[in-house]
Amino acid sequence: MRYLVFLGSARESTPPRPARRGARVAIACAAELARRGHDVELVDVLEVPRDPPFKPHFAYAKGRAPAALEGLARDIAGADGYVMVSPEYNHSMSPALMDLLNHIGASHFAYKPSVIATYSAGQWGGARAAVAMRTYLSELGCLPVSAMIHVPKAQEIFAEDGEYAEGVDDLRWRDYLGRAFGQLDWWARAAEAERGRSDGPGAFDRDPSQRNAP
Repeated sequence: MRYLVFLGSARESTPPRPARRGARVAIACAAELARRGHDVELVDVLEVPRDPPFKPHFAYAKGRAPAALEGLARDIAGADGYVMVSPEYNHSMSPALMDLLNHIGASHFAYKPSVIATYSAGQWGGARAAVAMRTYLSELGCLPVSAMIHVPKAQEIFAEDGEYAEGVDDLRWRDYLGRAFGQLDWWARAAEAERGRSDGPGAFDRDPSQRNAP
């Protein structure tokens, strides 16, 4: 399977320290998926330029979008599933992650699964953000699996390189991540098989009116 791991943190300032705890969480998720034999790409919100004012990929004439958006759209369309790594802001997901994902049409994500992975500097691990993310990702078409990943005190669990910090029970954490990624694998393979048989009942890929009631 080919998976994209989205790093949703755009924080570069301190405090808190370290500024981007999400980087270590995303690297750890990507490493665990790679260890399972998958093709994994890390997508960092800071590395995909988006010029204001907001203009999504689908608003450009075909083939005329900026190269970064064209490449991201191709990567999303070619993936079998996604891992969305987000901090919690005001009980919701990262605005930087939402902004990036909003640039790409929902049809690129359609009929594929996703994993919600949240983290925090404190004890809750971003769990409240994850509740809001379920609705959002479902609307994109990449329905989240039931198992989620929450990492409280992320700076104490993972080192900067994504390895487990000294003294952390890495086997228990690998089992914990594995529960979510096992579900991702199952659903991704099932969706791949079904996509091979049919085009599906139709994604929202032509006009906003497709969502309208009769």
